[in-house]
Amino acid sequence: MTLATTNSDRTGRPDRPTVTELRLSAFRTHRGAAIPLGPLTLITGPSGSGKSSVLEAFEALARLGSGAALGQIFRDPAGCVPERAEADAQGRRGFRIGCTVDGPAGPVRLDLAVQAEPELRVVGERLTSEGQTLLSTALRDPGRSTVQAAWHTAGAVPVTRAPLPDDRLGTALLPLRVAGKTEGQRRVLAAAEQVVVALRSVFPCDPQPQRMRAPVVPGQGEGGGRLRRGCDNLAEILRRTRTECGIRHGRLVAAARAGCVGPVTGLTTEELTDGTLRAVLARGAARHGTPVDRLGEGELRYLALALVLLTGPGVLAVDTVAEVPPAMQTLTVVADGLDRALDPRQSRELIALAAEMCARGHIRLLAAVGDGVSAPKTDGTTVVDLGP
Repeated sequence: MTLATTNSDRTGRPDRPTVTELRLSAFRTHRGAAIPLGPLTLITGPSGSGKSSVLEAFEALARLGSGAALGQIFRDPAGCVPERAEADAQGRRGFRIGCTVDGPAGPVRLDLAVQAEPELRVVGERLTSEGQTLLSTALRDPGRSTVQAAWHTAGAVPVTRAPLPDDRLGTALLPLRVAGKTEGQRRVLAAAEQVVVALRSVFPCDPQPQRMRAPVVPGQGEGGGRLRRGCDNLAEILRRTRTECGIRHGRLVAAARAGCVGPVTGLTTEELTDGTLRAVLARGAARHGTPVDRLGEGELRYLALALVLLTGPGVLAVDTVAEVPPAMQTLTVVADGLDRALDPRQSRELIALAAEMCARGHIRLLAAVGDGVSAPKTDGTTVVDLGP
């Protein structure tokens, strides 16, 4: 197993904030699990080994970093508690997850304890860097919907204390609470912002072929003009890539040629009489191409995932941090069942494309795959086998 970082500055630290480790201290079937994350990370193992749980925990942290409330993320919080976890004397049960984010501020650890029963709430959070606690929260009064927070100040008052909501990630709130007047406050801000930048630059992707077959109305729906999580507006994004970036679109056509049946010579769109768009595969000298709604499920998923890997924040519906230059951000794509419905050839081509794009440093991929899927032997590839 290998783990490579992105480009580094003169201090030896990565110049882009990236999540380098995911921790599932107590989450569903996992206890004490530490998952190393490289530019390309493949989670493998038999059915029931907890592959989807790894991706679920990562997505949950990403959404918390974007400011979402616990109730929006954990629809079945009791299901996140390890099965054999016993309740305490007050009937409370919960789960714990966390991550490490490396970047200009150095490695920063975020650990979160969540109470799932009898009610969903944060009961503890810790942000640490180089062994020093920068933020800690604890539930002091169960009758109030707040946690008591303390963050490093290193001024006339060494620690600042204040209540924070018990349904939000405190780290994501710090940039609004810390003035940055002292060296200690600036260190807290740098660590918190590094974590938030990395977590907000996450795009969970799960192409839905049954929704991708229908023509689309351009510019409508959530994230109009950007590729949605289910890739149901594939035709609209294909038109964008074809008109905005010929090189990127040409690379997508090459990927389609490698993963789709028949002599694929192009990817285009056509506008129907009702103003909707549909995507079409050009087939050699044939007068008419093949509308993508006639493709099999595997071909549709392959095309959508290749498109995701070849695009970026300006095309994908991802909540990146507007005040951070794009060159300093790394987009992390999260894909459960990357090889679902794909044949072995398509899986090989897609993973090879992922390795190529992840090596460039602007995109990372965390994906769950089935047993038997081979990974390229590159320095930027990490394979985590959850099997016995």
